Amino acid sequence: MSTKNTNGNSRRGNRRRLALCGFVLALAASIVLATQIARPFQEEHPATLAELLSLPPAALSNLSICELNLLCATRLSAGNELDIKQCLVTIDSWAQHVRSETERHLYRYQQNPAEFENSPGYFRMLMLAVVLAEDYGVHYDPERMRTPETARMDDRFFADPPKVFLHGLLGPHRVGTCSSLPVLYVAVGRQLGYPLKLVTTKGHLFVRWEGAGERFNVEATSRGSNRFDDDHYRHWPFEISPEEEQTEGYLQSLTPAGELSAFLSIRAMSLREAGRLPEAVESLAAAARLSPQCHSYQALLADLQTELARQAETTTPSPPNTNQKNQNQTLRL
Repeated sequence: MSTKNTNGNSRRGNRRRLALCGFVLALAASIVLATQIARPFQEEHPATLAELLSLPPAALSNLSICELNLLCATRLSAGNELDIKQCLVTIDSWAQHVRSETERHLYRYQQNPAEFENSPGYFRMLMLAVVLAEDYGVHYDPERMRTPETARMDDRFFADPPKVFLHGLLGPHRVGTCSSLPVLYVAVGRQLGYPLKLVTTKGHLFVRWEGAGERFNVEATSRGSNRFDDDHYRHWPFEISPEEEQTEGYLQSLTPAGELSAFLSIRAMSLREAGRLPEAVESLAAAARLSPQCHSYQALLADLQTELARQAETTTPSPPNTNQKNQNQTLRL
């Protein structure tokens, strides 16, 4: 009897040891696999714009919209380089606060969904907009408010990079424009798991909630959170024709490559305002490569190249006039 118990205990002990060994081996294998998966992902987080542009378009989906936008804003302002890591920390902190406030006020939606158009997505976007405006002071730059009648190519809209890129909304002034406010909404919302997209129409960016059973557009440049259908953006801020909508990709949710193209075009205009035309051409050429279907990038690139050629002509010294030189020598004699 004791012999059977001893044998049984021995077998059970062997099974436990085998199970433990199997668990350890599985754990070790998972750690190795996780390390192998993480290593290329970490390598694909570029530290410079040049590194970003060297990535294949498919790799852009591994990056946040914050990284795409902030890397395009680097080296635009002399002596004022961005702290991208700190910007990412700020975005995460704001997102956590938006989450907390949304959960705290969720009872309002549950008690009266009709007040929020029976849309849980709209309620969440309204809370996001209110928290960013009231708790963090995020607002539109009043000096850059434009209408279709007042917008001009030479209005210097892009002359101050913090006003058109994300970091200006995260700094002490927290002021932005239609080039940066929608990006902030998308950045914070994606941290919360919201299915947000960036969308273009002529001369404007807006936000789209596209998922979780809902699809609606959000205007990020007005107070609160206003919803508009696609047709609104066919007429505002500028009229677009059906042909333009098709060829430019207006009103379509942007891919990561499309987002980067938009940010590169904003960078190009900022560089143009600073008189750095060769860099502006380089930036817009990268945008055109990423979004070859967008005709406006091609047209604007051609305009910048023409402008650069004219600038080169005016700054290139004229060759010496041989006849004039000889005449002067004769006069001196």
